[in-house]
Amino acid sequence: MFKLAVLPGDGIGQEVTEHALKVLTAVKTKYDLALTYRLGLIGGKAIDEIGDPFPQETQELVAQSDAVFLGAVGGPKWDSPEKKVRPEQGLLAIRKALRLYANLRPVQCWPQLIEQSPFKKEKIEGVNLLIVRELTGGAYFGARGTEIKNGERKAFDTIEYSAEEIRRLVKVAFKLAGQRRKKLTSVDKANILETSRLWRKIVLEEAANYPEITLNHLYVDNCAMQLCLNPGQFDVLATENTFGDILSDQASVLGGSLGMLPSASIGDGPALYEPVHGSAPDIAGQNKANPLAAILSVAMMLRISLSCFEAALAIEKAVGRVLEQGLRTADIWAPGCIRVGTSALVDAVIKELN
Repeated sequence: MFKLAVLPGDGIGQEVTEHALKVLTAVKTKYDLALTYRLGLIGGKAIDEIGDPFPQETQELVAQSDAVFLGAVGGPKWDSPEKKVRPEQGLLAIRKALRLYANLRPVQCWPQLIEQSPFKKEKIEGVNLLIVRELTGGAYFGARGTEIKNGERKAFDTIEYSAEEIRRLVKVAFKLAGQRRKKLTSVDKANILETSRLWRKIVLEEAANYPEITLNHLYVDNCAMQLCLNPGQFDVLATENTFGDILSDQASVLGGSLGMLPSASIGDGPALYEPVHGSAPDIAGQNKANPLAAILSVAMMLRISLSCFEAALAIEKAVGRVLEQGLRTADIWAPGCIRVGTSALVDAVIKELN
């Protein structure tokens, strides 16, 4: 029996998780999957109820599970600078607890959404790329603090990477490139940063083990520009934590909306699946959230953690058919389309599945 830990979190995380579970239940029934799940607390809701963004009970739940599905964490309620306990600490803690070091963010330009993109059709048609982001190092995990120096308040965040942290991420990226179009772009800032120089050195060392992969290097600023000028050149992009966070949000525009982007985080233990978007508290509870990123994250889970390729493909095809019908939540709506709420869009996906 495959055991799944479900952590809805905050804001629209609650809604999209509820609806993603409906899709998962439909797939479970159709394909007779041996799967069960339990709910747990994380983020702001866990702070409110227990005082800890990643409480002990949740830690035990995920440790006993084969995979984790997460909605979203955070919101203005917990954003005051004086607050020492914040929802995002729960997200960082679960990544550390599960030893998740590679975040996979696929960006697909759905043909049904091309007309809604701010990019020219010929620029993005057929774009299908995968960003592989390092998840446990860099400035997000380095030493940080504030100090008074010469009478002036200063702050610092330290970027740190070991060779092994880089190497394990790069191996994942090379292997994934081998399963796709055999092209890998390594993104760094090696003209300035020592960590990037080490990054490039490790990438070149590992490249010798994957002679079938075409490798190129781009500085992160140039990569950001190329994602706008010629996104079709990319297959797999590998980069460090902060760069990957920024570039994947930029790339989401290619796919129509953050509401269309699923993700998987993998490492030495159970994998974690979540939509890339945040908690969007301004629309929470209003039946406005786009559930497709969460639903597509379920498809990633079925493919990666359960090897249920047929079920994963069925979900993706169902999403495509619903988009062909012109059904849209507000974030991907365009003139001529039919604006619907979260629940109606999910119902349509389940109808297509059945």
